[in-house]
Amino acid sequence: MGACSGAPKGFFGQEQVRMRVLSGAIVVAVAAFLGGCAAPGMPDVLEQAPTLTPKTAVRLSLEQLPAPDRKVYVALYAFPDLTGQNKPSDTIAEYSRAVTQGGVAFAVDAFRRAGKGAWFSIVERSGLPNLLQERQLIRATRQEFEGQGARPLPPIKFAGLIVEGGILAYDANTMTGGAGARYLGVGGDVKYRRDMVTVGMRIVSVQSGEVLNSVTTTKTIYSIGISGSAYKFVALNKLFEAEAGVTRSEPTQFAVRQAIDLAVYATVIEGARQGLWRFQDRAAGARLIEDYQRENGLTDGADEVVAAAG
Repeated sequence: MGACSGAPKGFFGQEQVRMRVLSGAIVVAVAAFLGGCAAPGMPDVLEQAPTLTPKTAVRLSLEQLPAPDRKVYVALYAFPDLTGQNKPSDTIAEYSRAVTQGGVAFAVDAFRRAGKGAWFSIVERSGLPNLLQERQLIRATRQEFEGQGARPLPPIKFAGLIVEGGILAYDANTMTGGAGARYLGVGGDVKYRRDMVTVGMRIVSVQSGEVLNSVTTTKTIYSIGISGSAYKFVALNKLFEAEAGVTRSEPTQFAVRQAIDLAVYATVIEGARQGLWRFQDRAAGARLIEDYQRENGLTDGADEVVAAAG
């Protein structure tokens, strides 16, 4: 006689039916939850209102720069993705780019926020064809209604400096690793991955074409995954199995933005070191230059700090 001969007739068939019903109920509940079909009065956990991009320590340092002697006019035509890399994937061929193609918007925003808008005036160049077409339309409309004596448009402002550069490199999986443990069918593991993005920026004189300033910044991107599982026999012919996990990755565009913010901050400090511009508050500027040199291991800047503050 089998070990389970004492079980009521049809017991296993009824148990299978119950398990199927329970599994179906779980699937329906999960689908309803993910689909937003929550009970009345319960907030939808998948719904999140749009917010402004949060400020980082680099952005705060950029905005808190002391005011300059005078505002600097710069032109920014493009800040392209020069990596030529597609989005990394271990399973399928990806044709999406690894980094954002909108670097010029981040760069313009960073220059505009330097010293809370006191440092730079950015003249529009990335959308110059649209600007010229709109001005042409205004001139044509004025001449049509006002004749030859139509009021002319004021001239477009020009800049003495041009900002060049772009996103230079994106290195995926520069470091990977993890750790895990399991005891009696219960355990967990942690995995991580490190990527790096590099940004380059330089200031070029319009009059001479000389490169006056050049900086390069690097931002590390971390991704981490944590998971746990349990696999045990809780009774004869009854297996308990459960697993859960979460993965979190820093957005690539957020890392690119931080690298560009740091590049603009370094451009301001390097320009002050070289005498391209000066801080209005000489003492505060000298302290910033000294801190910048110490953090970056620059040992030849004692005379430059005195010159920038003088």
